[in-house]
Amino acid sequence: QVHLVESGGGLVQAGGSLRLSCAASGRTFSRYRMGWFRQAPGKEREFVGAVSRSGSSTWFADSVKGRFTISRDNAKNTVYLQMNSLKPEDTAVYYCAADEDAIFRGNSVNEYDYWGQGTQVTVSS
Repeated sequence: QVHLVESGGGLVQAGGSLRLSCAASGRTFSRYRMGWFRQAPGKEREFVGAVSRSGSSTWFADSVKGRFTISRDNAKNTVYLQMNSLKPEDTAVYYCAADEDAIFRGNSVNEYDYWGQGTQVTVSS
């Protein structure tokens, strides 16, 4: 089992940047593919991006492609979500998640086994 804790959320103006962190504890961090999701009020949780176990591959939702990046430091058991050129529509609670099997594409909520508690990101216009 792995325990995930997100941090770094907050209030930022449109066009600004934030970096979210997700610290993991428990089983070996490098055995998990890591994903970021977000959920806005009244909406379903949606895929933002993911990173492979080694960190060599990342992929993103079209809505954030070119603005967000993901990296991980397996020595520090941490995954990061760098968010640039933020828009009001990026406002949501952001969650990191861990996928042990890494069998499918990694862009579905159902593929992930463990979740953090979430961190609020608010982008003002």
